[in-house]
Amino acid sequence: MKQSLQLKLGQQLTMTPQLQQAIRLLQLSTLDLQAEIQEALDSNPMLEVSEEEAREETKTEANSQQEAPAADESAADTSPENIETTPSDVTASAESSEGGEEVAAADGDWNDAIPEDLPVDTSWDDVYQSAPTGTGLAAPENDDSDFESRRGGGESLHQHLFWQLNLTPMSERDQIIAMAIIDAIQDSGMLSLTADEIHHGLQSELEELDLDEVIAVLHRIQQFDPAGVASQDLSECLLIQLNQLPADTPSLRDAKLIVRDHLPLLGSRDYKQLMRKAKLKEPQLRDAIVLIQTLNPRPGDQIDSGETEYVVPDVFVTKQDDRWTVNLNPDIAPKLRINDTYASMVKRADSSSDNTFLRDNLQEARWFLKSLQSRNETLLKVATCIVEKQRGFLDFGAEAMKPLVLHDVAEVVGMHESTISRVTTQKFMHTPQGIFELKYFFSSHVSTDSGGECSSTAIRAIIKKLVAAENPKKPLSDSKITTLLAEQGIKVARRTIAKYRESLGIPASNERKRLV
Repeated sequence: MKQSLQLKLGQQLTMTPQLQQAIRLLQLSTLDLQAEIQEALDSNPMLEVSEEEAREETKTEANSQQEAPAADESAADTSPENIETTPSDVTASAESSEGGEEVAAADGDWNDAIPEDLPVDTSWDDVYQSAPTGTGLAAPENDDSDFESRRGGGESLHQHLFWQLNLTPMSERDQIIAMAIIDAIQDSGMLSLTADEIHHGLQSELEELDLDEVIAVLHRIQQFDPAGVASQDLSECLLIQLNQLPADTPSLRDAKLIVRDHLPLLGSRDYKQLMRKAKLKEPQLRDAIVLIQTLNPRPGDQIDSGETEYVVPDVFVTKQDDRWTVNLNPDIAPKLRINDTYASMVKRADSSSDNTFLRDNLQEARWFLKSLQSRNETLLKVATCIVEKQRGFLDFGAEAMKPLVLHDVAEVVGMHESTISRVTTQKFMHTPQGIFELKYFFSSHVSTDSGGECSSTAIRAIIKKLVAAENPKKPLSDSKITTLLAEQGIKVARRTIAKYRESLGIPASNERKRLV
């Protein structure tokens, strides 16, 4: 083959750095966005927090100390900038980011208290008395500024048990056995190994170890908190909790009999067979079951090892004068601006390294602010469109939810479906019905007899309502629920009902059966 050179012309779509940054900011959650903004403030000298925001926070704190209602009015009177207003009963607004004003004259009292010149060898403590530090006696009683640092992290179940073990008087030999038992406890509180297996594993470490020694230490650990921990099976777990109840507890004897000898019958809800074998009447069985239901089959879950995660809503939806209003949360991100002092140092004709550094940072700061503004506008447009289409949900609840897919919102706001998916991921909306992720408002549709469509979310809400109102002695089966929905004009297959029921965490009808 003969080799040759050829010249071809073509076009291809390339994402600019500005577009990449805008897309990255768009898909960030609230916490990630705050971290991204803080990183930009630390790395770019051209960016700064607006002095107006800092001054408003100071004024708000001062007003809240004098008069609480006045603080609420001042927070509501922030100057909103309307980004987009739909022609229907839904309006949208966002906080404007303006800055550059001078500090109020009221701050002059603080400036007068500071001497103009200080000697070179004078320290700050020589002129002003330092505030008390640490946790001394002079600390104010209501000072919660160091609350987060004083609050300990979550404690795991094993840490909780080892802490109790250190407070329990034991011999060194028993402590080794106890540590092996605690190591074999799962997060649910149940043992992953039997007493024989633990005994076999400790024989190489402890000489002449008997199984009775392991069982004796196991019984001591089973008295630890939470009640029922270190159990080998469910029956033993429930019996330990029953044994710790007062002797005069009603139906205690019947509950112990059921848990010890007839727990499989109780699990299968075969109440007739259970009453016959336990020789109990229906009222006695009902009272015993009520007592058993107060027990915890997973005692380890009482020890929460994780820290509480808080959800910060990105959008607030309120109803004012019979119109739904959509507002961005002004507290999710600080108001940024470009530092005028540094920006004025940039010279057009200067090509020095310092001027190039300032010019590059100025351009990056402008791109960052524009990307933030684009993110807020896009989030507000999408949230407004969702509220416009789901006004029935806001007024009447989940049963009035309408079918909605990404394509419907993309057509209204004039964006691609992938952009809508990024906007609705890890973004939360505060509504009168509660706080929901934006993705919650999207659902598939099911046809109705009248030719309309019903949202799958609405069907789940109807199923939950039907199950809550059912007769406990004769719970509704999936086929019966299908028939009841068909009477309302909703065509749903039985297997679809089963799928929706499992997604709601509702057990099957035979598992929901109970004595009244």
